[in-house]
Amino acid sequence: MTPGLWELVLRGVWVTLQLLVFGALLATAVSFVVGVARTHRQWIVRFVAGLYTEVFRGTSALIMIFWVYFVLPLAFGWQLVPMWAGVLALGLTYGAYGAEIVRGALTAVDPAQREGGIALSFTPWQRMRLILLPQAVPEMIPPFANLVVELLKGTALVSVMGMGDLAFSGSLVRLALQESVEIYAYLLLIYFVIAFLLTRAMRVLERRLKAGVGRAPARKAAVPPARVPEGAGAGGGA
Repeated sequence: MTPGLWELVLRGVWVTLQLLVFGALLATAVSFVVGVARTHRQWIVRFVAGLYTEVFRGTSALIMIFWVYFVLPLAFGWQLVPMWAGVLALGLTYGAYGAEIVRGALTAVDPAQREGGIALSFTPWQRMRLILLPQAVPEMIPPFANLVVELLKGTALVSVMGMGDLAFSGSLVRLALQESVEIYAYLLLIYFVIAFLLTRAMRVLERRLKAGVGRAPARKAAVPPARVPEGAGAGGGA
């Protein structure tokens, strides 16, 4: 490819990374707010959080992008730039999946921990902040790592808005060169490298969080060399 086409691909990578970072931040915020709300004592809070989760988990992310970018301006007069329309649609969609991760991790904490917080006269917020979340967050990291990778792949959907992400830039390069195998091989490699780096970073984060709550994997103790009994040498027998 020519330097100009490589520059187009690199601009697409930059747009994809922006979508990934901003979308992941929004999805994380939504995940914790809705996930914690699903464990709330009041049924109306749990109902609203559950309704949001079911609606957005049962809706295609592609349709949500169309709705945010094309329907909102017609229905309410709110015109979002493609970047923020993509971030909003992806963040709300994947945040619904993340909310179930948060809810599951919170409910998996030993009930005795909650009872201990009640015995210490902690408020519900103090129990959540000081007892439940520190134990639940390390368990959320592996499924959140998978969710972030899925979000990365979902960023390709914004190309339907004509946004110059990696997938859209690759399509333009393919049209310019009339070469599909080489271009899409490059795209596959770029997506794989980004996903690989994400998973490695999440594993490092998981180890550090588990070490912070005393659940880091124990190092194997060194095995001392075997001692040879006295008189068992080569010339020990008569």
